[in-house]
Amino acid sequence: MNTINKELSPDTNLSHYRIVSKIGAGGMGEVYLAQDTKLDRKVALKILPAELAANQDRMRRFVQEAKAASALNHPNIITIHEIDQTDSGYFIATEFIDGDTLRQHIRSAPMKLREVLDVAVQSASALSAAHAAGIVHRDIKPENVMLRRDGIVKVLDFGLAKLTAAESTTVDNERPTKALFKTDPGTVVGTAIYMSPEQARGMDVDARTDIFSLGVVLYEMVAGCLPFAGSSSSEVMASILSEKEPQPLARYSRDVPAELERIASKALRKNRDERYQTIKDLLIDLKDLKRQLELQAQLERSVPPELRARATTEGSEPPMGEMPPAQATQTGADATARTTSSAEYIAKGIKQRKLVAGIVVLALVVGSIGLGLYLHARNSEVAIESIAVLPFENKSADANSEYLSDGLAESLIYRLSQLPNLKVSPTSSVMRYKGKATDVKTIAGELGVSAVLTGRIAQRGDNLTISVELVDVRNNKLLWGEQYERKMSELLTTQREIATEITQNLKLKLSGEGEKALTKHYTDNNEAYQLYLKGRYHYAKRTKDDILKGIDYFQQAIKLDPSFALAYVEISDSYSSMPAYPYLSPKEAYPQAKAAAQKALVIDSSLAEAHTALAFSLAVFDWNWVEAEREFKRALELNPNLSFAHFRYGWNYLSPMGRSDEAITEIRRALELEPLSLVTNTNLAIVYTDARQNDRALAQARKTYDLEPNFVVGRWALSQAYIVNGMYADAITLNEQSLQTDPTNQVFLRFAGYAYAKSGRRHEAEEVIKRFKDIAKTQYVMSFRVAQIYVALGDKEKAFAELEKAFTERDWELHRLKVDPFMDPLRADPRFKELLKRLNLPE
Repeated sequence: MNTINKELSPDTNLSHYRIVSKIGAGGMGEVYLAQDTKLDRKVALKILPAELAANQDRMRRFVQEAKAASALNHPNIITIHEIDQTDSGYFIATEFIDGDTLRQHIRSAPMKLREVLDVAVQSASALSAAHAAGIVHRDIKPENVMLRRDGIVKVLDFGLAKLTAAESTTVDNERPTKALFKTDPGTVVGTAIYMSPEQARGMDVDARTDIFSLGVVLYEMVAGCLPFAGSSSSEVMASILSEKEPQPLARYSRDVPAELERIASKALRKNRDERYQTIKDLLIDLKDLKRQLELQAQLERSVPPELRARATTEGSEPPMGEMPPAQATQTGADATARTTSSAEYIAKGIKQRKLVAGIVVLALVVGSIGLGLYLHARNSEVAIESIAVLPFENKSADANSEYLSDGLAESLIYRLSQLPNLKVSPTSSVMRYKGKATDVKTIAGELGVSAVLTGRIAQRGDNLTISVELVDVRNNKLLWGEQYERKMSELLTTQREIATEITQNLKLKLSGEGEKALTKHYTDNNEAYQLYLKGRYHYAKRTKDDILKGIDYFQQAIKLDPSFALAYVEISDSYSSMPAYPYLSPKEAYPQAKAAAQKALVIDSSLAEAHTALAFSLAVFDWNWVEAEREFKRALELNPNLSFAHFRYGWNYLSPMGRSDEAITEIRRALELEPLSLVTNTNLAIVYTDARQNDRALAQARKTYDLEPNFVVGRWALSQAYIVNGMYADAITLNEQSLQTDPTNQVFLRFAGYAYAKSGRRHEAEEVIKRFKDIAKTQYVMSFRVAQIYVALGDKEKAFAELEKAFTERDWELHRLKVDPFMDPLRADPRFKELLKRLNLPE
């Protein structure tokens, strides 16, 4: 057999891989950075050295590494691309990991406790997946754990892995075809100073040997030295095989959490029957400790800065002294003695945290009725009745994964909003916090909720890592946290699983209907669900191209799952929104919107969103007010907490019908459910003008403008409020400024033209009308808006001519004719009353 017998130089080709540089070497081969010329990606190539090729046992183990690792697909386990043989020899191609080994990281600086637990949790998660597949690593050590630049941990080198009976009790139909590799009893395989006692003795080993090795690594990350002393590998092995127990971690820092001491001690039990029996049990304890410390950190952040500074000053300790030389055990052949402990961070901070936590408790007690009530609130099991699900943080390197982070949060919001007794902040309210480092307590106060869910999502190829935390902001209590390691194909079921976990931890008592709503399957096709999320992501951008792209994604989802009613609802909403900008004419958009809403209702008549979508088309395009109200009311019966339904009912039905008080009530109800919605706040101002409550309209419009000065619709509302209050100069200034950056915006042109006309600047108003005519050559123009300018100019004939065109075009703003304040000069004209009648509107 031919083998590679010399070091490969850069630009050497090995199959379809081009060598870039050598990056390492070990007992099982040299490792090179290479470029995959087929798929244009960086890879790592592990090559079997020439002198080992003839060794059948080494060759078998080399192949075994590839088989063992390639059988695993987990975000914390290195990905094996292929094993191949060329004329030069055997090699394994794996993903290239940009980062450092844990060994390098330990040497570079003492590790913080947060880092220690993060590495331990991710490593245990990787081993949990391996053990579930029946694979024991048997060589866990800092050299085989890598830390990527983005914080992801990767477990490497399954070259010593041993296949065992899988933990699963399900039937394995492939078992007869699997080649099992078994080390003969009495053979010692592994790295001596990280071996379990049974492994060091050459006994048959199981998953518990990895637990011991991970315990050694955990101990070393905290203490900076090995738990079993020795000046050489043989002495360390002797210490492992003796009855001597490790020194307590507290010896290296008085403030090591007692729970961490317990976890490390249990993982390092020399009698494997006394050790953690499964890696899952160890993983659960590590996660629990991590959550407890995160909660403590949240409590500290809630302390006012001046108290925190005082606590730090009063609670500080002198720096840790040098570690006794006897404890600075070397951890490798080239390791130097450590004179400082990684526990320095703990020693410096824990005592401060205790004092700060005490101040937090005292401050809370002083601010409450008393300590008894405070403790009762902390420990009570009272259900939380309101929650905000914040946009998930996208930790993926690929920006194209953004739809996942936004979409998962939005899907959870939608699913939870189906519960009748839970107030859920809608997507439009929480999206303002996307990418902002805002304290959850501040967010909760602004949104008026008692609990906040935060999350992170990372996609690596087909692998997903989803982390979520649920905080009760009433007492800064971490109610629940979890990390999910899933495949993209499991995204849909994971979303349902998270929603169920949330309701359980909110202590919600679900009725039969509530349980049904929470677990409802809108689609069972995971690919269709991902397309749906992509569609929602693009629709939210509201540009013409993005809305059309969103519609295309929704249609693709429907092709995969023709019964996906929510995708039809999104198509309806997408088409319904387009005439308002206007991207499409009403006759192009609304028939498609209506048909999609009707299709959704055929599939699922219980969808409140589908009834709302149909009601909108019936009111705005068909002027079928009776059916529109029936659909709006049905939507609110199905979901009384659907803010959008309250808004649409008030804005597109009650206000156009002249039922202003009821319209204001409905829109205020929408704002109770969604207080930060810019659209709802804006249109409340316009409904005030419809009701001729002009002072309130101006106050509301200014309030919305102050919330977000760059929000285009908010500028529209403020323009209208200026005009109805006779503040024409202010309206002109605002719209001229807006037209500088958006010169073809028809709404700004309409308000500018109307204000020019009312100010006596007739020529400029007529110039605006000419601009409308120029725009009409390339895109749809709302004749209703041109009619308003003619009204301001006092030209009733031309105004009615434009209104007739609007009627023929079924202009989407025409349904508000009855209450539009700009049309007041026409109301006494019989033609106006006749037009109201043709629109099925009451006089």
